[in-house]
Amino acid sequence: MIEPRLKTSIWASALIRRAEINGASGFVARKGEPDSGAVIVKISLLDGTARVWSSSYGIDGGRRWVKATGDALVSDADAEAYVARARERDSDLWVIEIEDKLGRDFLTEAKE
Repeated sequence: MIEPRLKTSIWASALIRRAEINGASGFVARKGEPDSGAVIVKISLLDGTARVWSSSYGIDGGRRWVKATGDALVSDADAEAYVARARERDSDLWVIEIEDKLGRDFLTEAKE
């Protein structure tokens, strides 16, 4: 059975709140389709490096996360370039940025 999906706008607010409660900062860099837009989460370690997570959905309908820029950290410029290319492909894309020196992502869904 496929679970009903939480609206992206609500999900994004919850992610930012989780980050802030844990001492990081988060913000919406770009708003997409409020109900069901895809999401990219950029984690900035504030030292010139970053990681980008991209959302997808599993067979069960649950949100999953893929390391869009690979296993290793990348330069902030490379992360921004990835985000820019993704925005060109998807006009409904949400971009959430989290700034955390520890590199925490605060994602609660499955990661691949």
